[in-house]
Amino acid sequence: MIFEQYYLECLSHASYLVGDQTTGRAVVVDPQRDIAGYLRSAEEHGLRIERVIETHFHADFVSGHLELAAATGAVISYGDAAKAEYDFEPLADGQRLSLGDVQLEILATPGHTPESISVVVYEHADDTVPHAVLTGDTLFIGDVGRPDLLSSVGVTADELARQLYRSLHEKLLRLPDETLVYPAHGAGSACGKALSTETVSTIGEQRRNNYALAPMSEGAFVEAVTQGQTAAPLYFAFNASYNKQLRELMQDTDAPPALSWEKAMAAVADGAVLLDTREEPEFCRGHLAGAVNVGLSGRFAEYAGDVIPAGTPIVLFTDPGTELQAKVRLGRIGFDTVLGYLAEPERQLAEHPEQVRRASRLSAAELEIARRGMAELQIVDVRNEGEHRLGAVPGAVNIPLASIIRRAAELDPARPTVVHCAGGYRSSIAASYLRSVGFADVSDLLGGYGAYVTPPTEQVGTAPATTDPVSASTADALLLDVRESDEYDAGHAPGTVLIPLGQLPDRLVEIPRDRHVVVICRSGNRSGHATVYLRNNEVDAVNMVGGMQAWAAAGLPVEDTSGAPGRVI
Repeated sequence: MIFEQYYLECLSHASYLVGDQTTGRAVVVDPQRDIAGYLRSAEEHGLRIERVIETHFHADFVSGHLELAAATGAVISYGDAAKAEYDFEPLADGQRLSLGDVQLEILATPGHTPESISVVVYEHADDTVPHAVLTGDTLFIGDVGRPDLLSSVGVTADELARQLYRSLHEKLLRLPDETLVYPAHGAGSACGKALSTETVSTIGEQRRNNYALAPMSEGAFVEAVTQGQTAAPLYFAFNASYNKQLRELMQDTDAPPALSWEKAMAAVADGAVLLDTREEPEFCRGHLAGAVNVGLSGRFAEYAGDVIPAGTPIVLFTDPGTELQAKVRLGRIGFDTVLGYLAEPERQLAEHPEQVRRASRLSAAELEIARRGMAELQIVDVRNEGEHRLGAVPGAVNIPLASIIRRAAELDPARPTVVHCAGGYRSSIAASYLRSVGFADVSDLLGGYGAYVTPPTEQVGTAPATTDPVSASTADALLLDVRESDEYDAGHAPGTVLIPLGQLPDRLVEIPRDRHVVVICRSGNRSGHATVYLRNNEVDAVNMVGGMQAWAAAGLPVEDTSGAPGRVI
């Protein structure tokens, strides 16, 4: 059997190729939209991709089922509750598909969506114990699929959560404990709230450690999985619909066209968004008026989908050579309206100084002066609700980045505005969006909330317990990383567990009370607040001073999610 997992870190998306070496027949499950990797693997292994199986209609990315069908002649399949504009072969609960010796069994597992299925993989036709189960968004490592994404189309979170409970207990948890679990997403995905950074587990391990699979009534399960979910990104509803449509195929090898200054500005005047994909320090030093900034590193497509409505024409302002990358990554979420990129961007900045703006960024001290001296100041916290609950700038209104377009009308564009997040990345995106829609005076907070707060205290005058990186590396302790998933993915200490700071209140049950815990972030600010919170909740926690920056400076190992040498961002 050929079994390969493909993991796309920028969307936390996992897809799979399953093939039978004796017959050369293969299927791809939940493919990303740019399909070259599957075609290359199939050719290397001498396989023919005969079928594309979708576990459900995805909301967080546009799937490559149409692209694969066009390239290989493969049949597209969904669960038999699905409805789409294109032809597909439905798969029924309990149906078996033979690739030769390798066998696939379909389980109807509704709950995340009504049409959700899981795919059980048997390496040999006479095996009684499955090799693996591909669970889509029904069962994750450490979590289950959120049931609230379809409320806008009349399917309630309560009824889907009850279906999910039955799918888990009547279908997936009846599989043998040694069955490998391969989900469609990992940490960072907004399709759940507590996903692990691990990309494979077992049914037995999930039975023991997944909070949503702990013994509980159906009613308690409904409450557990519907509470504490983050705001769904704006583009999710568009993607869920787009995946049902007979749409144009993605062209992932053709760069968008270069546009002259005149053509680019005419397109912007006609309603196109000018998307600046440079990192925020470079953007803040000088950018074109009205540009929206989403840096190309990290979760570029997801954040772009938070601040650009689907279907909006886009003109790119990119570092030379990154135009195709930006187009492809936008295409992965169905943003197929890239008109082109501004040719020679640095020269255009130099030749049109009247159109160049610098972004205002305040230090924590400057924000405090403004907060105390300007009654009209409005402060916007674009972190998720869970992060905001851990502590907030006095008077700040919490509007998560994923909700900024929907809720911008709650703010007064004539008032001076300061935007902040945890560390400064999301706030730069939000601030650029607010400026682009007419807010006259917008600044973002350098270093985010972590830079604003004074050193955290458990009680007045008491600093949190601390340790240094070298001591932390040799301690018999749980290393807990509270950064965001993109920071963790780029580089973390080996063996650490990721629980982003904003998820800590909802995932406190996952932290053992009988172990010493060392809390890590980038520089020590966020981990300091997490340490105080944990100690106040009877966890033996200490803060690692200096964070991952100090860890790396001490020469200690840093790895990315593949186990290769990583970097601290």
